Order: sequence, then structure tokens, then C-alpha cells
Amino acid sequence: MSKSFDDLLAKVSQCSRKTVSVAVAQDAPILEAVKAAKEKGIADAILVGDEAKIREVADQIGMDLTGYEIVNEPDDIEASLKAVKLVHDHKADMYMKGLLSTKDFLKSVLNKEVGLRNGKPLSHVCVFEIPGIDRLLYLTDVAFMTYPSLEEKKSIIENSVEVAHACGIPCPKVAPLAAVEVVNPKMPVTVENENGEITGCIVDGPLSMDLAIEPEAAIHKGATDRKIVGDADILLFPDIHAGNLVYKTLVHTTKCKNGCIITGTDAPVILTSRSDTFEVKLNSIALAAVVAESLKANK
Repeated sequence: MSKSFDDLLAKVSQCSRKTVSVAVAQDAPILEAVKAAKEKGIADAILVGDEAKIREVADQIGMDLTGYEIVNEPDDIEASLKAVKLVHDHKADMYMKGLLSTKDFLKSVLNKEVGLRNGKPLSHVCVFEIPGIDRLLYLTDVAFMTYPSLEEKKSIIENSVEVAHACGIPCPKVAPLAAVEVVNPKMPVTVENENGEITGCIVDGPLSMDLAIEPEAAIHKGATDRKIVGDADILLFPDIHAGNLVYKTLVHTTKCKNGCIITGTDAPVILTSRSDTFEVKLNSIALAAVVAESLKANK
């Protein structure tokens, strides 16, 4: 079981070599992450975009492009379609956003002819390594689903459970979070509880954040009979506001590590923010590689 990103990187080394297809690759932080991923044996890359600009940026950061396949396409929209088609056609294993708007990137993911949609709802999973917590935490959804319905929350759980399985957790514990850990009809999220239809995991909700991640809280609150007693693996947020606030609090106040992907697609989709660090981009490629290996094995 991967308890840290070092464990995750070790798991990548056990996988077959993966290839990431990058849409509009003429971006220094993305090329730096791709370069490090190749050097660490995580993944090779196909760079799709304006070749002259890609070479110019690579030269600026001291990146030798020998050994990289470059697909020259100056138009950003066409570049995204060509990049995603490489994954669609199984010429690459995962799809990554470069110097392209999120809106246009997601349009390529959802393209009916060359995209990666498989009929399932898409959702975002962010994996955190946090000092003081002895395992990786899987946060969902902090960036994609806004106000998920009960049915959509089931899909979010299924998507995140697939990621946890890929990372070596055979039966992850899922905590649907709320402000309290008891059902209150005046608080709708406390009554939206999964009823055993999802396999391969344990779901126990509603749970307050302290009961989900702090074992001492279960003792103090007399809740040691719960399925989850401070040992949750997956934190399911009621809406994007709660998830995004927790995400940014962790990123800006703790010395944590994280990586994130879009799930519910035929192949992992790496969607990082322009403000994300080099390490987040590299961790996201590693996470996607592990998930891609799992998807390949299951198929």
C-alpha cells in the first residue's frame, strides 16, 4: 500500500513504461515536469503544440529534446484534439494539459470522436501526503463537480475508489463529510448516505472531519463503534466549496505533497493549475501512471 509519494514512485517503477501526451506543450513548468518524469523513469512524453515554441522554451530551461516525439500543431484547439487522440488511439497512456485554457482542454477530453469519455461522470481526485497522517488521503471532489447529487456522489466514490485500488488500498474507507456525524433532516448532506451499493470499499457517513482523520476524536466522542474511527482514506466533500477550501488550506498552510487527476475517463487526465508547483505536476504524472497501469490490467 502506498503511504507516501515515495511509495507511489516506487510503485511506478514496477509498472510498464508509460507515455503522457501533452496538449500545447510550449510551457516551461510543464516541460520541466515532463523532463523530470522521463529522467525518473515515470513516463515518456509526446509533445503536441507549436514546435518552434516548444524548442524555444526547452532551450530556455536547458532541456534536451532528443528522444521526445514532437507533433507540430500551432493551433491550440487542433493541438488538444491531436494530443487527446493519441490517448484515444492507445498511442499514449495519459493526457496532460499544457498551455491551454481548462475549458478548451476539457472540451477535448469530452470530444465524441477522439476524446476519452466513457459514459461515466467525470470527477477530480487529489491525493495528499500530509505530515502527521500515516497514509495518503484522497480528497474528492475539490475542483470539478460543483453540487453533486446523491447519484453523482456514488460515481465520485466509485472513481476515487478506483484510484485508491490502483495505489494499493484493497478496501479503502470512504468518509462522506458533514459538519456533524449524526443525521439531521435540516442538514441535507447528512441524510445523503450511500447504502451499500458500492463494492470494494467501506462507506461510513455522515462524518465530521475530526472523526474521519483523528482516532482520538472517536474516543472522546464515544464513537468507537463506527466503521471509520479516524482512519478514513477517502474524504468525500458535500460540494466544491468545502472541498476547495480544504484543498487550498492544506496547500498553503502545511508542508504537504499532492498530485491530482480527473477520473471517470478511459485514461487518466492530468489537469493541474498554472499556480501548482513543479512537484505537484510531477506527482500528478506519477499518480496517473499508476492508475493507467491499473486500468490496463483490469481491461
